[in-house]
Amino acid sequence: MKPTSLALALGLGLLAAPAAAADKMTLLLDWYINPNHGPIIVAEERGYFADAGLEVEVIAPADPSAPPKLVAAGRGDLAVSYQVQQHLQVAQGLPLLRVGTLIATPLNCLMTLADGPIESLSDLRGKTIGFSVAGVEEALLETLLGTHGVSLDDVTLVNVNFSISPALMSEQVQAVIGAYRNFELNQMEIEGIDGKCYYIEEEGIPPHDELIYVANSETMDADKITRFLGAVEKATQYIVNHPEDAWNIFKGTAAELDDELNARAWVDTLPRFALRPAALDEGRYARFEEFLVGTGLLETARPVAEIAIDVTAQ
Repeated sequence: MKPTSLALALGLGLLAAPAAAADKMTLLLDWYINPNHGPIIVAEERGYFADAGLEVEVIAPADPSAPPKLVAAGRGDLAVSYQVQQHLQVAQGLPLLRVGTLIATPLNCLMTLADGPIESLSDLRGKTIGFSVAGVEEALLETLLGTHGVSLDDVTLVNVNFSISPALMSEQVQAVIGAYRNFELNQMEIEGIDGKCYYIEEEGIPPHDELIYVANSETMDADKITRFLGAVEKATQYIVNHPEDAWNIFKGTAAELDDELNARAWVDTLPRFALRPAALDEGRYARFEEFLVGTGLLETARPVAEIAIDVTAQ
C-alpha cells in the first residue's frame, strides 16, 4: 500500500472509531443559577468541559446548606460552598477540602440605607440588625462592631432569614449582615432605594474567598477536578476578555436570567471571579483560620492542608 493510501485508510479508521466517553461529574451549586456561577455556565456553553473530556451535571439545591454535606456523604463530586463555612465544617469532622475558588473576594457586606440614620458603624449602638446565618454572621458582626467600640450587647439581632433587602427597605431593621454587594445593592436601587455597604474586609475581617469548590477529601478524583478547574479557568478568561459576549451566552441559557438585576450583578461580579481557580494562598487560609479561633467559632487552628489544597500540584 502506498504511503498516501495508508494515511487515508488510517484517517478513515479514526473517523469511524467511536468517540471516547466523557467522564461524568456532578456539581452541586450553593443557590439557584445566578451571575456568581458565570464561569461554570460559560464553560458548559462554550464546550470547555467537553474539551476536557467531562460531562458535568450542574444541580441547584433545594436546600442551600445541603451541597457540602451531600459531597461529604459521597453524593456529588463537587459543591460550590463558602470559605467561612468550609473552616467550620472541617472542624466538625466533615471530609471536605477546598480544591478551587470561584469568587476570590468577599461579597458579604453590612448594609444600611444610604439616607438613613447610620453614618458610621458606631451609630448602630441601640439599633436592630438583621442576619441570616446564626453563629457565623454574629461572629462577623462582633468584629465589625468592635472596631467601632460597639458590642453585640449594644444591638438587637433579628433573624430575617433570606429577606435581607425587604427587611432593610421596610425599616424593620437599621442594618443587615449577609447582603451581597453585587446583588442586594442593585436590588434596592432598582426599587428606588439606595443602600450603603460597609465592606467587611475593610472593617477588621481578614480577606478571604467568598465562593469555593469543595470535594470529598477521601474519595475525590484529582484528575477530573484538575480538568474541571482548567475548563472554568478558560471560561473565566473568556468572560474577562469578552464580557458582553459572555453575558449574552449566560443569559441565553434561561429566560429568567435575562433581567435588569442579573445584568447589573454580572457587571459587578466580573472582577471578582478567580482568574486562577486552582491556585491556593496558604497564608490567607491560615490567617482566616486563626481569625475564627479568635472569634471563638473554632477551638484550635488546623493545618491548611486539612482545609484546602492546590489539587493540580498533588
